[in-house]
Amino acid sequence: MVWLLILSSYLIGSIPTALIVGKLVFGVDIRDHGSKNPGATNTLRVLGKGSAIIVVLVDIGKGAFAASLPLYFNLDVDPLYFGLAAVIGHCFPIFAGFRGGKAIATTAGTLAVANFPLALIAFGTFFLVIFLSKYVFLGSISVGLSLLVYSFISQELEFELIFLFFTIFLIYLHRSNIRNFILGIEPKINDSNLINDRIPPKNNNLNT
Repeated sequence: MVWLLILSSYLIGSIPTALIVGKLVFGVDIRDHGSKNPGATNTLRVLGKGSAIIVVLVDIGKGAFAASLPLYFNLDVDPLYFGLAAVIGHCFPIFAGFRGGKAIATTAGTLAVANFPLALIAFGTFFLVIFLSKYVFLGSISVGLSLLVYSFISQELEFELIFLFFTIFLIYLHRSNIRNFILGIEPKINDSNLINDRIPPKNNNLNT
């Protein structure tokens, strides 16, 4: 039962929200535009605020639903494992050629169910780092670092191993952003040039 639900969590995470919104509403593959990443940040950049809100909410819901599975089935297993499977599915979705997002929204949903105070710490750090630096990728990596610091403070070996892996995973997912930052070409969240990547919708006003 546990492994079946872990697999189900991966499949839930594999639902390519940004890709679906891009194709249904805009008639484009978001992986061909902007940063070419099918996540919420690039959705905001390419498809607009309305689409980005939908993508964020659904991607958060994927993590929350997956993390809730052991609670629904009364399993004595940490919800974090199921949420992690959904995060991996989000990043490497079987339904989208294993080209997915960069983990953050689905992680938020996972932590909201698995450990809500930890979610507040991680995403408080996320928004603070973005506010100070104006770089989303730094905020994203700070999520992993804040979880890792928490794991050392809490002195729980299980958390240390999971969050060390997760931090390395986030750095790997954001390797192109890190390279661009070193080269001085990574855009800040308030970069006025990002509006040039905006694509008008073919059938509604979701980009407003």
